[in-house]
Amino acid sequence: MSLVVTDLYKKYGEKVVVDHLSFQMKEPGVYALLGTNGAGKTTSIRMMLGMLAKDGGETLWKGKPLSTDTCNVGYLAEERGLYPKYSLMDQLLYFASLRGVPRAEAKERIRFWAKRLEAEEYLYPEKAAGTKQEAGEGEGSRGKKGKLGAGSRRRQKPKLADQLSKGNQQKIQLMIALISDPELLILDEPLSGLDPVNTDLFKEVIREEIARGKYLIMSSHQMATVEEFCTDITILDRSRPVVQGNLNEIKKGYGRVNLHLKTEKDAAAWIAAAGAQVLSEKEREYQLKVTGEEQANRLLAMLIENQIPVITFDLREPSLHEIFVEKVGHSNGQI
Repeated sequence: MSLVVTDLYKKYGEKVVVDHLSFQMKEPGVYALLGTNGAGKTTSIRMMLGMLAKDGGETLWKGKPLSTDTCNVGYLAEERGLYPKYSLMDQLLYFASLRGVPRAEAKERIRFWAKRLEAEEYLYPEKAAGTKQEAGEGEGSRGKKGKLGAGSRRRQKPKLADQLSKGNQQKIQLMIALISDPELLILDEPLSGLDPVNTDLFKEVIREEIARGKYLIMSSHQMATVEEFCTDITILDRSRPVVQGNLNEIKKGYGRVNLHLKTEKDAAAWIAAAGAQVLSEKEREYQLKVTGEEQANRLLAMLIENQIPVITFDLREPSLHEIFVEKVGHSNGQI
């Protein structure tokens, strides 16, 4: 067993914020911690990493207490953690040194990740400026004597953290998390603030780390992303685990009860006759809740018998989003 979290417990005064959280990772893969805002996800992660004192429980890595001495950990925090007025390169080298990466090797890794995450212009601005000059840009700034070209490029400095967008700061923080080539990678809202292009880029990197046999813990509000990557999950509701286990097994336990139906004619009467519950309807396209395959097949037979052309008939297990809303929506006033 590589990662074992047992009975993590934390309270502030009389308020319990993490109530006996336990889970295990036997092999490489992705484990998801899910919950609404304030459910205890980030607090749990910080206790696991020793960043926050716990009131009970323990976290073991290969039989020893988890720490930077016993495990090479990479951590992408939800909140921004960069120093706003220091150069990005200096910060990357500093964090690499904290993780014991030799300076020369750190520079090689920084160059690799800067290219992989398309962040070279923020770390090597002289290269970006040189490319622009070669392309014929900025000629007016050189003046009649043409003296500003190379000199101006030499005077440029790497951008500071507070000059970057939220998404590009996220790229730098991901580089910091990856620079030590960690065994265990913890990603707290990794796709927060990213546009669709960079979201896909981050997903590619996550897939590459999974393929390399890494252990990942992911906390996210984006259920589709979690479902895309994670094999096992814990859903927290008001500090307490309410759903835990293998995601596929959890979904199988619900059965195939979600029906996507699209017809060429109005099917409302036959849906009602079959006793299916209408969750949503738009232009003869229905999202239905059924009791199982028997009820779904009965509805299909009715539609065929009454010559209602069926375009789509998709019976499936509930999505993670639907399971999440069912488990925590009522207690948080969402439904």
